[in-house]
Amino acid sequence: MNRSLRGALALLAATQLLLIMDTAIINVALPSIGADLGSGSAGLSWVANAYLITFGGLLLLGGRTADLVGHRRLFVAGLVLLAAASAAGGVARSAGALVAARAAQGVGAAFAAAAAFALLLLLFPDGPARHKALGAFAAMGGLGGVLGTVLGGVLTDLLGWRSTFWLNVAVAALLGALALRLLDGRSPAHGPPGTPGTGRGFDLLGALTVTGGLGLVAYGLVGRSLPAGAAGVVLLAAFAVVETRAARPLVPPAVLRRPALRLANCLGALAQMALFPMFFLVSLYLQSVLDHSPLAGGLGLLPLSVVVVATAPQTGRVIARLGLRATTALGFGLLLAGMVWLALALSADGTFFTTVLAPSLLLGAALPLVMVTTNVAATAEASPEETGLASGLINTSQQFGSVLGLAVLVAVATSRTDTADPATATAGFQAALLTGAAFAAVAALLSVRLGPPVPVPAPPRQERVGDPR
Repeated sequence: MNRSLRGALALLAATQLLLIMDTAIINVALPSIGADLGSGSAGLSWVANAYLITFGGLLLLGGRTADLVGHRRLFVAGLVLLAAASAAGGVARSAGALVAARAAQGVGAAFAAAAAFALLLLLFPDGPARHKALGAFAAMGGLGGVLGTVLGGVLTDLLGWRSTFWLNVAVAALLGALALRLLDGRSPAHGPPGTPGTGRGFDLLGALTVTGGLGLVAYGLVGRSLPAGAAGVVLLAAFAVVETRAARPLVPPAVLRRPALRLANCLGALAQMALFPMFFLVSLYLQSVLDHSPLAGGLGLLPLSVVVVATAPQTGRVIARLGLRATTALGFGLLLAGMVWLALALSADGTFFTTVLAPSLLLGAALPLVMVTTNVAATAEASPEETGLASGLINTSQQFGSVLGLAVLVAVATSRTDTADPATATAGFQAALLTGAAFAAVAALLSVRLGPPVPVPAPPRQERVGDPR
């Protein structure tokens, strides 16, 4: 890998780190935000939910827009919007203003995330190089969760919650400036600077129905609103009809007929339905049952993240030795075993070392295996003109898996949890983790059906990297 490609990969992986870190930081800062702005628990929940709704609702549109207007252009625009919205959050004087800023942050994050993933697919054709690059993404995701928890506690304690938003401003601005320098060549998906991207028109009706549908479904899940969720499903059904009749569809139906792509997106969603709530539940268990501080609760996930960072770069070698299907099945098998082990190990009178540590190490090995393999399978069949679409689809699947899994597992935990009684609280966490294990079991069974994708031949490698637009 030459120096230009290494620099581009570092930039794109750092963007992944920023987006994961931001979510963790805000979760830690929420109590301080509520105390300062005088917001109740309902208002505080929307500081997190507003981001999730816009981020999840716009990932698919962002990915396809990147194909049409230019990947680097949308990447930089997303970072600029993220920085501006973070600055607005840093000076917000009311809960309403902060919620609006968080919604705008979600828009910028969706555009930056979709474009970053598409750029990675363009720069690294399917094969060992892409597997290593996806491993770097997975490692940064694991590191971002813990780093965000630690920084959130430190910054909130020392400088106040507003400093967490200004950190976003500084990092996003730096990444945007580096993008203009590191992503200054031509993309394999496009011709010389100034030529049209894909030659396609824009499917406005498809964009409106899918964005509205995904946004309403996200709202229905995080806000537990059945009417909103139902309206979202209706809009998504309308989107499916629109795509069969559009001259230039946002999501060509032929793409969705690819078996490997469909199954990989399903597996990506199931992986996040188990993994994302697990982080939340473990941190809550450490704090509410074992009486750890919020910072100590976050640090309890540090060993898991260390294993993720160590394992992720080796995932490409495992795929090369075992094959994609076997590696995927191995990853979900480890995820299932780790979730069951963790659920059975929890105890009201235990310690971190006797309950969480050992199973979390197994989960740390499972996480990069399932994330890298599902991303490989979901994107290997994408042509250069479909990289944004492929990235938008798998990112959307994973995001909605996270939201749905969190809604389901938290509901299971709270239905059996009396926070005043450590024993019943532990029973609630155990039931939730076993539900997550059931999702992992379904994924493990499905993974054996994963056939080898048929990759699109890569065009000749360009001297420079990125997208000029």
